[in-house]
Amino acid sequence: MNKTELIEAITTGSNTTKAQTTTMLNELLGIIQKTLAKGDGVQLIGFGTFSVTERAGREGRNPATGKAMTIPAKKVVKFKPGKTLADGVAAVKPARPAKKTKAKQNGKKK
Repeated sequence: MNKTELIEAITTGSNTTKAQTTTMLNELLGIIQKTLAKGDGVQLIGFGTFSVTERAGREGRNPATGKAMTIPAKKVVKFKPGKTLADGVAAVKPARPAKKTKAKQNGKKK
């Protein structure tokens, strides 16, 4: 799903126009971006948490030439899904198989 499809889905599920939905979604994304740029996190209970972490500089290799190079430190955005989101994606966990007794393992009936 891309941004246009998301706007269409929100518009269909709510009592708003596409223009209103687009404005609200853009504002939401802008607020999240500004908050992360300040170094603060954004926590949406049930959905997940956006946070900023510092990735240390390190030595790497240019894949084209194989020459060693320094990769500078930088800030990166991380997302940790909330329980409700994770459970919704996982849907139903597969049932664990029943443990076999020694009698069943040896082919004998109990």
